[in-house]
Amino acid sequence: MTASATSPSHDVTDLGLAARGTRRVEWAEREMPVLRLIRERFEREQPLAGIRIGACLHVTTETANLARTLQAGGAEVHLAASNPISTQDDVAAALVAEYGIAVYARRGEDRDIYYSHLRSVADTRPAVTMDDGCDLVSLLHSERREILPDVLAGTEETTTGVIRLRAMAADRALAYPVVAVNEALTKHLFDNRYGTGQSTIDGILRATNVLLAGRKVVIAGYGWVGRGIASRMDGLGAHVAVVEVDPVRALEALMDGFRVLTAGEAAAWGELFVTATGNVNVFRREHFAAMKDGAIMANSGHFDAELDLKALREMAEGHVRDVRDNVQEFDIGGKRLNLIAQGRLVNLGAAEGHPAAVMDMSFANQALSVEYIVRHHTELEPQVYVVPEAIDAEVARLKLAAMGITLDEMTPEQREYVSSWQHGT
Repeated sequence: MTASATSPSHDVTDLGLAARGTRRVEWAEREMPVLRLIRERFEREQPLAGIRIGACLHVTTETANLARTLQAGGAEVHLAASNPISTQDDVAAALVAEYGIAVYARRGEDRDIYYSHLRSVADTRPAVTMDDGCDLVSLLHSERREILPDVLAGTEETTTGVIRLRAMAADRALAYPVVAVNEALTKHLFDNRYGTGQSTIDGILRATNVLLAGRKVVIAGYGWVGRGIASRMDGLGAHVAVVEVDPVRALEALMDGFRVLTAGEAAAWGELFVTATGNVNVFRREHFAAMKDGAIMANSGHFDAELDLKALREMAEGHVRDVRDNVQEFDIGGKRLNLIAQGRLVNLGAAEGHPAAVMDMSFANQALSVEYIVRHHTELEPQVYVVPEAIDAEVARLKLAAMGITLDEMTPEQREYVSSWQHGT
């Protein structure tokens, strides 16, 4: 870790990339008008003055604009990567050199460096945590428990992290309140569905350049992420099948026009497999054995556990080679299976992640949720909270306004009608 009189503490790949990163951050900002409006208010009001924020997020252009917004509100921000291969090195450099934000992130870092970066953030003794996957929260609760009394509250960005946090809360292990930003309607209905839907396909196409029209595509999981991917694959002419364990979601997928198969049935049928469940070993040894020669696998869940990579490596017996950038080929007895982005998040491992326009709403929720917990943390218990409805509504209002869209308001007669029980047939 290094620091100087002109830059904060950091561990990034190359500060010489800062100029390029700055241009890209500014480009993303054009697509993030809601966050820009919040930043302008934060600069005036300083609602986060004196607050130290420890963040574990994907280091991308959109995250850079969130960090700038928090900084504008008076916060001291320390940022580590939430995934070893999602860091954009030029953005990390720009955050340090141009914006004066402490960053610990290198694309391709190994597990030891990844956790050393999280420990660097923990060493700052943050008052607020901001997580994408719950790794920072987990580290504080396991290795750095002496810091927990100093943490006011936190936020969590993604489905997988919320699942882990709710398990901690159920076990009474969670030491401070956390707002589940992922549960905001203006987050998961748009980020998870439209953002991941588009960026997953972007990553797959950049890595493989395959034609999706006419291809048999299997989506594991029909939550908001799976819905988005399935919809976009269908729009590009793919034949889509869904693997689900939830009967309601499976029924919805069926009525949306998709096949519903078991993992075993799908393994023999499919040509491209995308996991989006937040669970472990969705496709395993028996499924790899049933897949066709040339099958392609990608993961859109947060962790690289959705595909049983240990079994895949064992089956290949060392016969693994890089066949394209971000594509590994596993030869398992004369049959070749292809894995994109090491089984990690395909949209960030092989592409740039979500479009800035959709992250505008997600990170607006983050910024406003941090403001909320700083003001209200004494009223909150150590549990997981949803984003207050007022914040959700404000984000939607600002987004529509930025797009030049106005809405009708109910007339007095209509307000009276919907609030009365006396009107009937």
